[in-house]
Amino acid sequence: MVRHARLHNGDMADSAHSPTSRPDSAGAYAEDLSLYRQKFHQRLPASLDELRGPVRGVVDLPLHVAWSGLTSYDLDKPRQRMGLYRTVLHEGLREDLTAFLNHDVLLELWPTLRRLVGRTVRTVWEEAFPQLAARGRAAA
Repeated sequence: MVRHARLHNGDMADSAHSPTSRPDSAGAYAEDLSLYRQKFHQRLPASLDELRGPVRGVVDLPLHVAWSGLTSYDLDKPRQRMGLYRTVLHEGLREDLTAFLNHDVLLELWPTLRRLVGRTVRTVWEEAFPQLAARGRAAA
């Protein structure tokens, strides 16, 4: 739906295309991206050593983390393990990251996992933990 606005000279202009009514989309996008990155950065543990989650068995994620789809993951099944890590990286709070992710498993999965998570998640984690970035480069 295109809205029309009357210009000072009486002409009609499409407000959707009018430079006077369009916000600075590049600036708004950059601000949104910065806030999005900040959200993930604030959730990071201080060290990968804090990630002491299980390495085997079935894990039930809370609904604030797994609010859609699977909520129970069998870590002995590679696809489910990868799914749990992807979900927790995207949706988990700091306490979820430390409770459900395991340092050694994350390092093992990272070369593949880094391609399955969003760019912002990947960038935030690799900037904070150079060993993840190194694993990603080594696998490339």
